[in-house]
This record gives sequence, structure tokens and C-alpha cells, in this order.
Amino acid sequence: MVSLEEELELSMTYENFEDVPARKAASRRSVEDFNVPAAAPGMKMYRLVVVSFGLLCILQAALNISLRLTLYLEAGCNNLTEERDDLKRTLENYVSQQNSLTEERDEMKRINLDLEAGRNLLTEENHGLKRTLEEYAHYLQQGWVYFSGSFYRISSTMKPWQDSRRDCQQRGADLMIINSQEEQDFSRQYKNIIWIGLMDRDTEGEWTWVDGTQLTTSFWHSGEPNNYDKRNEDCVNINHHDHTNSWNDAPCENEYFWICEKKM
Repeated sequence: MVSLEEELELSMTYENFEDVPARKAASRRSVEDFNVPAAAPGMKMYRLVVVSFGLLCILQAALNISLRLTLYLEAGCNNLTEERDDLKRTLENYVSQQNSLTEERDEMKRINLDLEAGRNLLTEENHGLKRTLEEYAHYLQQGWVYFSGSFYRISSTMKPWQDSRRDCQQRGADLMIINSQEEQDFSRQYKNIIWIGLMDRDTEGEWTWVDGTQLTTSFWHSGEPNNYDKRNEDCVNINHHDHTNSWNDAPCENEYFWICEKKM
């Protein structure tokens, strides 16, 4: 026989059993009603955190890349600067070497020009000496006498002063000009009366040599020049050979020997 307590317990169990689906449904609705509004902010926050973390990662990566790129560019710039400086120094050295080579080249050119000028001068001097030697040989063979830089020739015939001078000119010479004691002493060794290249035919009293120079050093014999016996004695000869001063003026038409001088 079932007691009252047992009947009550069974009744409650049955009721509980029948209410299980309803309680489950109510519980499910309650949970859904409770979780749906609470889950949305959490998801947003989660997504925000994820996005933020992703952005931070991206920023960190970008920062790392930027830093590495900056370091790389800085290193590259430093290398380029060093290379530029090296190239600049190399260029400066090259320019310096070029300038040095240019100076050496110009100096060599100047030396070469000097050598060439010296060679040309030596060649001209050689030719001049050769011509001089040929002239020496020619005049010596013709009976000329060399003294103190000139050749002299005494004529073997007698002529007036003007014809005597013309003979000297035809031989490439002129009548003798005496400008020193040595030449005067040299002229006195010839004992004949000889015409020399001194006259005052153009202007009386102005004695001029045949080369156009004025008389500065004279060797007139005592009393000369004098236009003896009122004659026009416009030409000069060497007459008084025994005296240091041996010059004498005489008429240019007189015929005497003469002495030619060829300056070398």
C-alpha cells in the first residue's frame, strides 16, 4: 500500500518530468534572450582588438621596413658619397697630372724651339763661316792682304781719285777708310803715293769718308790740308810715309796709286 508521502513524491516527479520540455524551452529562450544582447559588444570588441592588432603588426612591419630602408639608403648614400669623394680626388689627381704633363709638354716645346733656333743659328753661322772662308780664299788668291778685319789691295797702276774709287767698287770694296793709329801705321808701309777714301768735294772744309761718315780721327801732315797754290785740293792721299801724320790733300784729277779696302 502506497503511503501519502510516496504519492506526493511521485506526483512531483511526474510534474517535473512533464515540465522538462517546457523548462528547457523556457531556459533556451531565456538564454537566447540573455546572450544575444550581451554577445554583440563582445564580438565588436574582439574584432576591434583583432583589427587593431593587425594594424599594429602592419605598422610594425612598415616601421621595420622603413627603418631598414632608411638604413640601407643611408648606407647607400654614404657609399655614394665616398665614391663621389674618391672620384673627385681621382679627377683632381688626373687634372693635376694633366696640368703637369701640359707644363712638361710646353717646356719641351720651348726647349725644342730653343734647340731648333740654336741649330738654325749654328747652321747660319756655319754657312757664314763657310762664305767667309771662301771669300778669304778668293781675296788671298787675288793678291789682297788681310789686316784687322779687312782685306786691302794696292793698285799696280795710277788713276784719278774717282776712277780709283770706281775700280775698288767693281771689286766689291771701296777706297781705304782710316779710323785708328793701327790702320794708319799699316797704310804707311806702302811707299807709293796712294789715294784713300777721304774728300771734301761736296762741301769745302767738311772732310767725309766714302761711307758717308764724318772725319773724327785725322793724320794730316804738318800744314795740311792747305789747297796749295789756291788749287781745289779736295781728295786725300798718303804721301809722307816717313811721318806718322802722312796725309796730304791734292787735286782729285791727279793720278796716283790707290788702296782698296774690303771689310769682312
